[in-house]
Amino acid sequence: MAELTARTDIRIVKRELRARMKEIRRSFDPARKAQKDAAILKRLTALPEYQSAKLLLTYVSTAIEVDTHALIRRAFADGKRVAVPYCIPGRVDMLFCEIFTLDDLSPGSFGVLEPDPERQPVLTSFPRALCILPGLAFDLHGYRLGYGKGYYDRFLSRYHGPAVGVCYNACLQTSLPHGRFDRMAAALVTEKFVKRFPQPERPARPRRMFRKEGEAYGRR
Repeated sequence: MAELTARTDIRIVKRELRARMKEIRRSFDPARKAQKDAAILKRLTALPEYQSAKLLLTYVSTAIEVDTHALIRRAFADGKRVAVPYCIPGRVDMLFCEIFTLDDLSPGSFGVLEPDPERQPVLTSFPRALCILPGLAFDLHGYRLGYGKGYYDRFLSRYHGPAVGVCYNACLQTSLPHGRFDRMAAALVTEKFVKRFPQPERPARPRRMFRKEGEAYGRR
């Protein structure tokens, strides 16, 4: 990525990078992508964070994302509870709803499979949980490039458990632009390696950011 200066428009940099990462992912041969997904799943489920977790918080993957359908099935087989996001209409916020089968999901916001919060339990606490982070790209410091809507950014501001990113090696960056309140992953899993990151002390968010619903935070 080109060197950033004080006059760089970060929004333009991120928009161009998102487009490039999507193009890279769309170029994957389906069979090769399946191999990458299987390798990531194997490394992820070997992590002590996964092994000790009682609750898995995971996104539901789309065609260009690291597959989580197999992860969800594996978590059920391992006796873990599973919860996935429901994006609240008209708000930059999401709920995690517990599911008991992939059949509990139907197309929702942005065409992503989602639970129905009227039918599935909405979780308000996350004891012994592991959160799986989506991202179009991650950098070697643990920061992620999301889709620009900010749903996960807002959730991570109030989630204090371990969060692990999953990404393809082809979408890794040396460094990504990030803000003071962006949270790095505890670990990053690719098809080739696992990298862990020291977790800094998290600064308190300004109180004003919690006073007004719908305030912009910067899906996924």
